[in-house]
Amino acid sequence: MSENLFSVKDKVVVVTGGLGQLGRQFVVSLNKRGAKVAVFDAVARGEDMKRVESQCDQENLLFAAVDVTRKDSILEGLSKVVEKWGPPHGLINNAALDSPPNSPAEENGPFETYPEDSWDKVMRVNVKGVFLCCQAAGGLMAEAGRGSIVNICSIYGLVSPDQRIYKYRESGGGRFFKPVAYSVSKSSLLNMTRYLATYWAESNVRVNTVTFGGVFNNQDEKFLEGYRARVPLGRMANEDEYNGAIIFLLSEASSYMTGSNLVIDGGWTAW
Repeated sequence: MSENLFSVKDKVVVVTGGLGQLGRQFVVSLNKRGAKVAVFDAVARGEDMKRVESQCDQENLLFAAVDVTRKDSILEGLSKVVEKWGPPHGLINNAALDSPPNSPAEENGPFETYPEDSWDKVMRVNVKGVFLCCQAAGGLMAEAGRGSIVNICSIYGLVSPDQRIYKYRESGGGRFFKPVAYSVSKSSLLNMTRYLATYWAESNVRVNTVTFGGVFNNQDEKFLEGYRARVPLGRMANEDEYNGAIIFLLSEASSYMTGSNLVIDGGWTAW
């Protein structure tokens, strides 16, 4: 076992949604610790790519335009990873769709009228996307006899959204409901994790879930006031506060951990 239990040096790690708010954090944090990081993202956001590149060792960085809902796209991205570095040691299933407070009214209306197309879109990315990435990347890890998969979950996959924190929007003349699809999609990852953890255990591929609380991203003050009141620590997470969990789960420090769910939510689910 490595003298540095938390070392990820020279590990090949794929991060889906790697140009998003948390994805960028994971990419930069891993790269700075010597990992070879492949950024899979459906959208080539120039400014975000430049921001990541400016903080990374570019020799250990690879960008691939990947649609996680299409297996051929995932396999094409993985072929670039394998050609450059060999089969991955780690996969972070971070790509996901949500319906934030500024989404169209039909997205955030009552459950009874929630659009079927919106349900399908969220489930394609948040569930099918994880399934396909695990099939493709996890299969390579199983063949190699090692690996760690980290599925990114949410508190809303463990408990129902507290719709009361959105009631302030009624003063603007409309109702807002955190939609059903995001919660259902995230809760499905918990059992996908357990299934794959037992399925690949003999191949030494570990599969775990991390459940995160909300992340500060300049939300409006009324929302922040309601959210903070629900959290024992009294605030949302900073965007860099989940990096430690990712390092832990990809390193030898978590070598006996599989099929588990690591909850980091400021205490939200403790109440």
